[in-house]
Amino acid sequence: MDIVRISVAPNFLIRWLIPRLNRFQSKYPDVELQINSSNQPVDLNAFNTDMAVYFGHGDWHDIDVELLYKVSLVPVCTRALLKDKHPLKSPQDLQHYPLIHVSKRLYEWPEWLDISNIEYSGFSRGLQLSSSQLATTAARENLGVALADRTMSSPEIESGELIMPFDILLDSQRGFYLAHNKNSMMTYGMRVFKEWVIYEVQNDISKPKI
Repeated sequence: MDIVRISVAPNFLIRWLIPRLNRFQSKYPDVELQINSSNQPVDLNAFNTDMAVYFGHGDWHDIDVELLYKVSLVPVCTRALLKDKHPLKSPQDLQHYPLIHVSKRLYEWPEWLDISNIEYSGFSRGLQLSSSQLATTAARENLGVALADRTMSSPEIESGELIMPFDILLDSQRGFYLAHNKNSMMTYGMRVFKEWVIYEVQNDISKPKI
């Protein structure tokens, strides 16, 4: 059994990787993945980790990184939220609803409104949560409108659990990257996991977006 120890950004792990892991296990029963969740880049030497999936700008040093995909953010909410007396006919109408923010990235909503030609003033009402995963969960619970990763949220959008009231994308300038130590030889397990992740991500990105 070939063992691969992987550190994965929580949102990618919970919302993307875990729902697809059965496909990897079926295809590679001879590879065991040992996965831990981390918001921060780990030292691939000090923490005895073979590979990692990081979220960021891709500017980490002394490791090999491969871009999986760039994150674009779109507003998402439930249809139930829109049963209010204020329909979302234009981005300006968002002032009638709470905006759900990721607390470490409070600039995202102002930037999205800016590319939509809307002043941020008047949009102070909202909710702050510590992660993108929590923000999307809050949107599913009718707590407001969140900015969500379009690729990561495609299952909820396709099923109708969430809708995109406006198809205006904000380039987050960040992405998910697969990383491994430059000085370590790729084992069979590392190689097939890398090939599988890249294939699955590209397959998701190539699907038509609703």
